[in-house]
Amino acid sequence: MKEYTEDEMTNKLYSAVRFSVRILSVLMVFVILMGVVDVAWTIYEKIKTPPIFILTISDMLATFGAFMAVLIAIEILINITIYLRDDVIHVKIVMATALMAVARKVIVLDFETITPPYIYGLAAVALAMSVGYWLIHKLPTKLHE
Repeated sequence: MKEYTEDEMTNKLYSAVRFSVRILSVLMVFVILMGVVDVAWTIYEKIKTPPIFILTISDMLATFGAFMAVLIAIEILINITIYLRDDVIHVKIVMATALMAVARKVIVLDFETITPPYIYGLAAVALAMSVGYWLIHKLPTKLHE
């Protein structure tokens, strides 16, 4: 059995992680393409059911949710791509992606079925994420890139 120095082992592990991230990026592209197909199918299904070519508010909210899910997947792909290029996780981009996910959740909320504590919790998460994102913008660029 070959003995590895610490540097050789670290390099091999790092290469394995980079290869894994590349696989994740390919899979994310597949997810994005399937998401686009789902959005198109959702719109098609909504406009072919009576009343034809009319989208109700609930239809539009479902469509917005599908659009936002695809946009979040695109943001995650951008995060992966930047990680591959720079070997660092950019907190500002991750925070923006998380804010988009929170916004999607707020957009698709069904107020008929959720409880007030759930709304308060979501509001707290939205506020915390917004404050965090604002603070990231206020920090000097070198500290969070």
